[in-house]
Amino acid sequence: MALKKYKPMTAGTRWRIGNAYAELTSDTPEKSLLEPQKQKAGRNAQGRRAMRYRGGGNKHHYRIVDFKRNKTGVEATVVSVEYDPNRTAFISLLEYADGEKRYILAPQGIQVGQKVISGDAVAPEIGNALQMKNMPLGTNIHNIEMQPGHGGKLARSAGSSAQLANKEEKYAVLKMPSGELRKVLINCYATVGVVSNSDHNLQTAGKAGVNRWKGIRPRNRGVAMNPVDHPMGGGEGRASGGHPRSRTGKYAKGEKTRSRTLGSNKLIIQRRDGKKLAK
Repeated sequence: MALKKYKPMTAGTRWRIGNAYAELTSDTPEKSLLEPQKQKAGRNAQGRRAMRYRGGGNKHHYRIVDFKRNKTGVEATVVSVEYDPNRTAFISLLEYADGEKRYILAPQGIQVGQKVISGDAVAPEIGNALQMKNMPLGTNIHNIEMQPGHGGKLARSAGSSAQLANKEEKYAVLKMPSGELRKVLINCYATVGVVSNSDHNLQTAGKAGVNRWKGIRPRNRGVAMNPVDHPMGGGEGRASGGHPRSRTGKYAKGEKTRSRTLGSNKLIIQRRDGKKLAK
């Protein structure tokens, strides 16, 4: 991925580092794979505000992405690599041998004209989707299912991937992007490769208006509120407000929020902080 440093023609471009989008090959999405996406501005089904500081932003359509990769045994050709406003990663348009078109998450290094396929007995090459039991150890994978047939849930954001560390009977041991070691059913599908747009985290907005384009409104600090409005509010002058916490009083730093009785705890071998989870 290539980054673009803007000339300081204005105050907003002085510190802005954007994406050069050098990997993209098309700026026109496939119309048959678009869905209208109505802005909700943080409102729930009753129309009440459920999330603060949301609203505005550019209009865009939703791209229907195939996370299941369930069209097995049919070879597809990569038609284009495109931008998706709904996610940090790029997406690739595939055209299958029978004429059907689908979007997938674009792996890093995928090229237009490349052939990809999904199935049980396919080669573990970039862009191919197969069960983890058929992959060699050490393979970098993304779009990983947690239950067979439910579609990929893990490692879908820009530049992320998990590594197949081991195989134990009906489980595959994965090293997650966070560093966590966990088990996933070995007959789950995953896609080979690292997700594209790996330098996404190096971009700099440069001005507050960039967040407004994304539908993010300015956020008030808790310490600037009154005690009736926030636990960190009140005090004379610029008081610190005590321990950082949420509006409902839950500590923001250090407090463990994962339930000790959660059923999937037995599948986690090692936490991301290096500690083993208590059984």
